[in-house]
Amino acid sequence: MAGTGATHETPPASPLARAEHFIWLTARVLEQRRFAYHFLGGGSDAVETALAAYLNEDGGYGCALEPDLRGPVSQPLHTAHALRVLDSIGRCGGLRVERICRYFTQVSTPDGALPAIHPSQRGYPAAPFLPIVDNPPSELLATGPVVGLLHRNQVWHAWLFRATDFCWAAVDALDKSHPYEVEAAVAFLDSAPDRSRAEAAANRLGRMVREQRLVALDPRRLDDQPVAPGYAPGEHHFPYHYAPTPASLARRWFTDEEMERSLEHLAAQQEQDGGWPITYRAWAPGTALEARPSATIEALRTLQAYGRAIG
Repeated sequence: MAGTGATHETPPASPLARAEHFIWLTARVLEQRRFAYHFLGGGSDAVETALAAYLNEDGGYGCALEPDLRGPVSQPLHTAHALRVLDSIGRCGGLRVERICRYFTQVSTPDGALPAIHPSQRGYPAAPFLPIVDNPPSELLATGPVVGLLHRNQVWHAWLFRATDFCWAAVDALDKSHPYEVEAAVAFLDSAPDRSRAEAAANRLGRMVREQRLVALDPRRLDDQPVAPGYAPGEHHFPYHYAPTPASLARRWFTDEEMERSLEHLAAQQEQDGGWPITYRAWAPGTALEARPSATIEALRTLQAYGRAIG
């Protein structure tokens, strides 16, 4: 009514609505389809169709699916990313995964594990923190999440047996590590078939993470928290990085208060444009822009997994 002085303020947008605006504004088609699947009732076929654009004839994935590696060639990191997408939409099985396992067989190291970067990347742009060498070593960082994911989906392939043995040996040998490697170890242990062995290994890693200060337990005191050598300034790891869902073995490493503080910090990291930031080193203008939509989707999924209101 005119002259009453009443105002009608627009209620603040929810985290999900702000994130949706960010996704439509900036994301690749794949992340648009993924966001629609996870939060808007979209279908899995559309996600898989978008993912197929990155598939190569050798069964691996390329074309900068993982933004820190550019160029068309297949790479283990790209292909692991594709597996995570397929797993998230319930499509991690059948001929598509058989084809991926054949690719892993082709590029694996002599002990049956995966290198982080296959030498075929040489000649194409890549992040400076991902070195390209002629005989790359086996990496738990590359192998652990893949092996864990395949076990979780009850995939059986000849390559998986030797890769599983490598992961167990690598996890058992960890005595001084860094956050991303521990994340990879947890991703393996969360789905490793030998559950009692996995729980014992996870308990040991949890003690190591706390003793070596590989986790930021109080987001209010980050200036006192060391950053692992080679990491970007401020590239901290929080409890939710190790335990992105309550079902993870790493959830036991942290008290309810520690986990709640980390989730509050995660929710507060949503930026003005609606997306979440990346904390690792951005080495080229386009890589951060391509990576942030994935980071946004994973942040929302983690908050949702812990029952936090996002919509």
